[in-house]
Parts: sequence; C-alpha cells; structure tokens
Amino acid sequence: MEERKTKLLIIGSGPAGYTAGIYASRANLQPLIYEGNQPGGQLTQTTEIENFPGYPEGVQGPEMMQDLRRQAERFGAEVISQTIEKVDFSHRPFVCEDDHGHKVIADAVIICTGAKAKYLGLEDEQKYNGLGVSACATCDGFFYRKKDVAVVGGGDTACEEALYLSTLCRKVYMIVRKDYLRASKAMQHRVRSRENIEILFKCNTVGLYGQDGVEGVHLVRNKGEQNEEKFDIEVEGFFLAIGHKPSTDIFRGQIEMDEEGYIRTNAPNTSTNVSGVFAAGDCADPIYRQAVSAAGTGCRAALDAERYLLDHNEF
Repeated sequence: MEERKTKLLIIGSGPAGYTAGIYASRANLQPLIYEGNQPGGQLTQTTEIENFPGYPEGVQGPEMMQDLRRQAERFGAEVISQTIEKVDFSHRPFVCEDDHGHKVIADAVIICTGAKAKYLGLEDEQKYNGLGVSACATCDGFFYRKKDVAVVGGGDTACEEALYLSTLCRKVYMIVRKDYLRASKAMQHRVRSRENIEILFKCNTVGLYGQDGVEGVHLVRNKGEQNEEKFDIEVEGFFLAIGHKPSTDIFRGQIEMDEEGYIRTNAPNTSTNVSGVFAAGDCADPIYRQAVSAAGTGCRAALDAERYLLDHNEF
C-alpha cells in the first residue's frame, strides 16, 4: 500500500480548499489538496458568477475554479484528483486513506468538503439546472430582476430567500407543502407583509416546463385528497430553499458536529475539537454559504494550521 507524508492535508477543493492551498503553499507547508469527487466544488456546476471580487465582467464557475487551482499549484500545492474516504484523527500524525487505498500521513488537516443543496428529486431540476433552477437566491437573484420567480420551502431559509428576491423581482411565489410556514413568527410576519410575495400552501411541485429555460412550474394542491387540484404558475426562476447537506459523513465520530452535520469550529478561528484539524467553507458554515466567505475561511484555516505547526515544531 502506497503511503505519503505531508505537513498539511487539505481535504476538498472549491474556493475554501484552493484558497487554503494558496496560503499554505506560500507559507512553505507544501500541502496536498485532495479534490474529492467534484473537483472545484459546487461552483463547477454554476454558469455566470458576478459577485466574486476581481471579476468585474463576471466569470463562469468552472473557469474561476481553474484560476484558483492554478494559483495554488503555482505556489507549490500538489493537487490530487482523488477522494479521501477514511480518516483517523484519534492520534497524531493523522492517518487518512484515499479511494485507491493509499494512505496519507498528515501533521495537520484542513477539511473543505463543502455542502450540497437538497433537491426535490425531479428530473426537470437537472434538465433546467443553470437555466432557471437555482439553490442560491443571493448568488443568482440578480439575473431575475423584474421577473416572476418561485421559492420552494417553508422554513426560515425559504422566507429569507423570498424576502431577498422580493426586492429584485416583480413577483415571488412561495411553494409550501404544509398548510403553514415553519419559519419563526417574526420571519412569517415579514413575508406576509411583503405585497409581492404570494404563499401557495399545501402545494407540491411535480414538474417544470419551458423551451430554452424555465417558463413555469406544474403544481398540485391538496395532493392525494378529494379536492386535489392541478395548476401551473408562470415563472422564470425556480429557487430551492429546502436545506443543505454538509459533506461530512466520513468525519462522524471523529470530530464534533451540529445536528445537521456541520462541523463545529472554535470561532473566531477555524480549529475543531481535535487539535490540528481545521474546517473551512460550507462544511462548517450553515449561514452564509457564499464563495467569497468560503475563500475567506480557507485563508484563515491555512493561517491557523501554519501557527499550529509552528507551535508544535513540525517545521
């Protein structure tokens, strides 16, 4: 079995992982970056990005991730297009294993495995991905100014997304499976007070339609009941707001997480409850989930790891 040793192992890529790689490489830590099964993270599935600093004309998601990857490699990071599948943080140095059965022995680890938006499971969600379907109103709402859109969900996140979109869009429909909102009372009041938000209770999305992009949503109200009703609404944007799942399963039992699986860090730094293990990006962020904030925590994690290694005389 092949075995490699490194001062710093970065598990995951995306803005957090690559930024951590840039800073760690410049600190002469010679990090290994294991990209995972989606090199570049969620942004490789995104088309136009207009809210990341340094791209005044916007940039395609895959292009931006390639830029970050090349920058990390320029300073000496080694990027490996494989996935870490097992970790043992019970003793130092840490022992990890990739999907080829190779071991990586690391003095410090930064986890940047991200999180994935939850989808309804409709084929149309994939068909129209990037063509009207989005899981981030803050990222993509700008493209739907003065247009009609729909938000799926009834919790605080859905209400926040709907409120944000209501400042940009002509009309916002909230598609809610239950006959009530799960959001806090204050958030419910704000949503109900916004004139251009219409809540569609007891409605299930069964499909999307459109020629070159989303033009509308097929809905069923009172599904399975005697008064079941099928109808369509015309929208150009369809936003999922039913939660995210952090990609942290392999770390369960190894480090502390919240009930959703997000890694707990010792704010304001990025350290976890295991000395020498740090977390950055969406896997430790249930609130913001933005590329620029992920990159920022990647920087912080690299600086934290550098200080840790210095304190422990690892280099």
